[in-house]
Amino acid sequence: MGHREQLLAAARQLLEDKGYAHITARDLVAASGTNLASIGYHFGSKAGLLNAALGVVFEEWTTQLTTAALAEPDASPIERAHLAWAALLDSLTGRRALLVSFMEALAQADRDPALRDQLAQMYRRTRRRVAELVAAALEVPPEDPRCTAVASWVMAVCDGLSMQWLLDPASTPAGEHLLAGLADLRTVSEQR
Repeated sequence: MGHREQLLAAARQLLEDKGYAHITARDLVAASGTNLASIGYHFGSKAGLLNAALGVVFEEWTTQLTTAALAEPDASPIERAHLAWAALLDSLTGRRALLVSFMEALAQADRDPALRDQLAQMYRRTRRRVAELVAAALEVPPEDPRCTAVASWVMAVCDGLSMQWLLDPASTPAGEHLLAGLADLRTVSEQR
């Protein structure tokens, strides 16, 4: 494993242990067994390294939720969204520290243009992946603006559920309750 990979692994662990706002460059060097120059060489700055580590975590989580959404081959597009939201809710407990780190990064993004750009790129990549799933479900090209709009809406629900859970986990629904409630709403809607 090279310095780049060592630094990313250390940054990821520190994001879980200390949170985004409390990690120093010395923490990263100590945890990775590398040196300060490696941070600058591979990532430009400590913030660049932490943002890259958040990007890796974000991509992994997106892949996990995509896998959940595609787990039922006969599911309708809306059922796939419901499955992804339920998987999100069920995975939050094990990701609390990383979710808090992500929120800390978001809070700093307005004052750090490079961070804002990195986070925006993460959202663009995720939106594109979700839009491709929507396009396949609707049997339209992924460039169709409706696909991007629906992808943005799906992501907004994920972000909103995550924020609710961070603030009040006991009042946030479990995945199975969300699925049951959404199924009941669909049934009522179809009956009208």
